[in-house]
Amino acid sequence: MTEFSSIGELVAQKAASDPDFPALTFECEGADEVRTSRQLWDNGRRIAVRLAALGLAGGDRFGLLMQNHPEFVEAMIASSILGTVFVPLDPRAKGARLRYLLEDSACRGVICGDYALANLTEIAPSLDKLTWALVLGAAPGARPNGLRVVSMSDALAPAVPDLMAPRVGAAEPMQVMYTSGTTGDPKGIMINHARFVAVAHHGEQLFGFRSDDRPYTGLSLTHGNAQFVTLASSLKMGLPAVVSRKFTKSRLWEILRRYRCTTFTLLGGMATAIYSEPAKPDDGDNPVRFVVSAGMPAAIWKDFARRFDVEIVEFYAAVEGGFSINPAGVGPVGSCGRVAPGLIAKLVDDQGDEVPPGTQGEILFGMADGSPANVQYLNNPEASARKTAGGWLHSGDVVTMDADGWLFYAYRKGSGIRHNGEFVSAALVEKILAEHDDVDDVFVYGIPGASGAPGEKDIVAAIVPRGAVERRSLFCWARERLEPNSVPSFVQIVSEIPKTASEKPQERFLIEMLKSDPASVHELEGE
Repeated sequence: MTEFSSIGELVAQKAASDPDFPALTFECEGADEVRTSRQLWDNGRRIAVRLAALGLAGGDRFGLLMQNHPEFVEAMIASSILGTVFVPLDPRAKGARLRYLLEDSACRGVICGDYALANLTEIAPSLDKLTWALVLGAAPGARPNGLRVVSMSDALAPAVPDLMAPRVGAAEPMQVMYTSGTTGDPKGIMINHARFVAVAHHGEQLFGFRSDDRPYTGLSLTHGNAQFVTLASSLKMGLPAVVSRKFTKSRLWEILRRYRCTTFTLLGGMATAIYSEPAKPDDGDNPVRFVVSAGMPAAIWKDFARRFDVEIVEFYAAVEGGFSINPAGVGPVGSCGRVAPGLIAKLVDDQGDEVPPGTQGEILFGMADGSPANVQYLNNPEASARKTAGGWLHSGDVVTMDADGWLFYAYRKGSGIRHNGEFVSAALVEKILAEHDDVDDVFVYGIPGASGAPGEKDIVAAIVPRGAVERRSLFCWARERLEPNSVPSFVQIVSEIPKTASEKPQERFLIEMLKSDPASVHELEGE
């Protein structure tokens, strides 16, 4: 089999060599959808014809506004056939945020779930370039707010067209993936086809996937983790992956047992949420061999592995670039690994000077062959230049590196919690609170300190209670198990932790809730 240049060419090769292989199972309660290699390829070609009929041509952009449906992957394939560029969008996006993403990316149309159509049509009149929506599920025959609505079922009905997957250039754009926008407007990262080809090899070469593995993810395909770790690796290796519509911690182990999945992916916030579930006698009775984690808190690492009888493969990566890997049982607990082959790294202080081992600094990645880092933000050359100043990729993440090259993540620049002059481990505080019987989910963050001291923050624990929660009991629990400096100043009771499509807690929304709903916030100190 020749090396592929795109997801379309990869799936076409698999369809030719093993057409009936059940490549992807899309798990949804009571309504699983299985796609063989041939079905993925055939449907991708059908959607390509429909997109072309809607006026899309090479270089044009369209949005994907949906949960994890088979049509998401099939649209990726269709896009590679046409040479268009897709834009993954959080299916929950609406209003000003959705308008910004579609306007900034100049999308000419959107493939969406019917549950997202109302949010799309609401903003359609303000978007000159947006003319159509290809909808999963029931689609109205009218043109709401001037938007032409087409049914996906109609697009998938015709006979399979005789289309080939063309060879594409490595630098040709595949998609625009937006950042979470935690510090300002989201930035659109231009991702080329070569990136997808490269990461498709990581499953076997770096993460340790075997030919008998069955990967699982509940992360959104709008995010790099689900696309690059699970989808790309599984398609490349011919592994029968399982993908849920969306992540659900309450059903996680049930799903893994039912489908006999041997590995799954998670991010740091997910690990704490899973760990906070009440322990069960059969927690370790599952088919999982190892977990691919990006941000397993060191505070729960050993307990998580022991409780669920799994190994931890920890890694660090960003959509813009940079990569480190700590294979199962190789590196120290708590380390996000050593810099991956093909890359080099250095740690610098705020003045840009390199720091010695054991000292915190921002990690900068470079290419081992000496070529300069290359990041392209859509419509934002200034941000692109800052990100790659001096030929290095500036991650914005503060880490330490020991004398043996093992990296230990500390915090995102600007988001560390310094309380009474010392940095507080949010992960440790979260671990302790997650072990309380009345806590269903928890996220710890900092707000400007009441002391007014520069850089000082007070600690807030956002709590999703399991039933009623007695605040004094929670405070005593924390005070008995944490150093005084790490005990939260406030507890914020919420119905859910607001999160991105990649399950990353959204601190800014919790801060807004602090101001808009002061009754939900309770001072712990002094109670």
